[in-house]
Amino acid sequence: MNKKIYLILGITILTMVSCGKDFLEPEPESAISAEGYFQNSEQVETAVIGMYDAIQGVNSNDLDDNFSIQREFYITEMRSDNTRTKSREGEAAQFENYRVTTSNGIVTNYYISYFEIIYRANLVLANLEAASEEDVAQFEAEAKFVRAYAYFNLVRLFGPVPLIDRLIGPLEKEIAFTRASEGAIYDLIISDLNTAISGLDNSSRNRASQAAAQTLLAKVYLTTGSNYTEAQTLLESVINSGDYSLESNFKDVFYNESNSEVIYAVGYTSDITSDSQNFSAEMLNSVGRTSGVNYVTEDARAALDANGGNRTAFSYRQDQAQPTQYQVAKYIPNGDSDLGIEPTSSNPELAGNDWIVIRYADVLLLHVEAILAGGQETSSTAALNSFQKIRDRAGLTDTVTSITKEDLLEERRVELAFENHRFFDLVRFGVAQEVLSEFAQENGYDFSATDLLLPIPQREINLSNGLMEQNPGY
Repeated sequence: MNKKIYLILGITILTMVSCGKDFLEPEPESAISAEGYFQNSEQVETAVIGMYDAIQGVNSNDLDDNFSIQREFYITEMRSDNTRTKSREGEAAQFENYRVTTSNGIVTNYYISYFEIIYRANLVLANLEAASEEDVAQFEAEAKFVRAYAYFNLVRLFGPVPLIDRLIGPLEKEIAFTRASEGAIYDLIISDLNTAISGLDNSSRNRASQAAAQTLLAKVYLTTGSNYTEAQTLLESVINSGDYSLESNFKDVFYNESNSEVIYAVGYTSDITSDSQNFSAEMLNSVGRTSGVNYVTEDARAALDANGGNRTAFSYRQDQAQPTQYQVAKYIPNGDSDLGIEPTSSNPELAGNDWIVIRYADVLLLHVEAILAGGQETSSTAALNSFQKIRDRAGLTDTVTSITKEDLLEERRVELAFENHRFFDLVRFGVAQEVLSEFAQENGYDFSATDLLLPIPQREINLSNGLMEQNPGY
């Protein structure tokens, strides 16, 4: 866990740079201790901006920097049947062959990065008294959305993790290293998201919104299987808000930023080192520092070819340098004239492509899932309407009269391909062990049930002096 978690006031928040979108200002200008800094709303907002900056991550190849969401595809897509490395070599290949070690640097970096997000959210919450009456509810709601978002990813990827819901001191190691139960973590997530829902509106695409909190809470309920009815109600609130709609052209979802379908996206600005991303370049052939990662599997291509409709062309493309290989086509930084995609930056390693976390198509498919309520099939009119909208946009206009669990899982795969949903979907639908075992056997990988959780980074085990235990299988 990042040492910053242990410090109550040892903050360098004024080295943060905003994400360059609708939360650009105010921007801190110099380093200063947090003690005595937060005196008004403008200063508290610098900490709010810092939370989103932590999600955005650092455009860097130095493992001492927090990459955050910029490396998330390794531990989600590349642990599913969707993507793999091109060369099948190095630390990255541990994810595709299910041989992740406790010292894996990408896993360690993600763990640290997400606790840094939680730290920054707790910093905002600890200084709300400095905010004006007009701003305090908004800032609290944003901080609790961000904290819930970070914990939701951590608990799904690592299982029980330390529950840190306030700023803690350097001697509070029991809090810092004791793994709380998943139930306790989900209780905090649910509480935080309910606060976020009550304190937010839908005016932003790059900061927390009411719809983003509603969607995330619905997904929490679907993940825990605890409240399908409330999940349906939350999703119908988003649908009925009128603030979001499917883009008519699938390409525009990814190449016309802040469009009508985007509910929450991590914003990036091109050609600015401190505000750009390099994950788009990493997914290409020798454009970034790698020879190509997050390359599309034969299994995913077959699914898209069979059921993708007009989505397929903008989901994967052939690697022209190596025609036997295929690349993700949703976040291409240097353009593609055949697909009508313009470059997003002069340097693909300083890409400005936003990363979409929540979009309206996901809401519609989650709506079907909530109505299905863990069952095997539904013919509910409401579910059919949501499902049909997704199919129609893809050019697959045959009338759907019933939806099975398998139909829904497949539709989520082709609609949301390479957006870091597939692994979580397999787990949530209760089929991860079956699907990934078969996929691993076909490809000579070593999958077992314990691979559904990542290892707690060994450095955390060491720092805990016996307080933390490792996940089974590592």
